[in-house]
Amino acid sequence: MHPPLDRPHPDCQEAIDELRNCQKTRSRIKVWACNELKHRLDDCFKEEKQKILLDMNKGFAERRLLEDEQAAKSTGKNMTFQEYLKKDKEYQKEIESIKKSGSSWFG
Repeated sequence: MHPPLDRPHPDCQEAIDELRNCQKTRSRIKVWACNELKHRLDDCFKEEKQKILLDMNKGFAERRLLEDEQAAKSTGKNMTFQEYLKKDKEYQKEIESIKKSGSSWFG
């Protein structure tokens, strides 16, 4: 299943047009007739999605650190939860024993 073809897909417009043309000109009985074009369109959409996700996640680590700092300040804490866990000796022992035993918390 692909996303709606009515919204703009500038990188994939050529593949969309080819698929639509194929579907108009080929018999509906031969459902496999346009499969190659459909696969090409799916690949194009995957590439488009990857580009969008890369753009959305630029600077994510920096934003996350800033949010953690702001949350710590707003609650009056001087460290984030991750920093607290790193300093918690009992937690670190438990993590080490789990790693050594090869088991997990989930069974």
